[in-house]
Amino acid sequence: MTITIHHVPETRRFTTMVDGHEGYIEYSRHGDVLSIDHTIVPSAIGGRGIAGELVKAGLDYARAEGMKVHPACSYADAWMRRHPEYDALRV
Repeated sequence: MTITIHHVPETRRFTTMVDGHEGYIEYSRHGDVLSIDHTIVPSAIGGRGIAGELVKAGLDYARAEGMKVHPACSYADAWMRRHPEYDALRV
């Protein structure tokens, strides 16, 4: 399944719409650190890897912007632990 993820800086979110349901990560910025604060995927669209794709989009954005990442959200933290290629971003 391919999903389209949009960065919405005004609301500090990366979002996607799947089957009429919105999933998103919410972040905050603290200097050169992007904190992933919440990962929200409704149960109606859960189990499809959407949360992971959203976290990956946030991490790729942080990498492109030269920022570090604080995975405040437990899901984002666990996802980063399973993907060591993002270890260099962690603060």
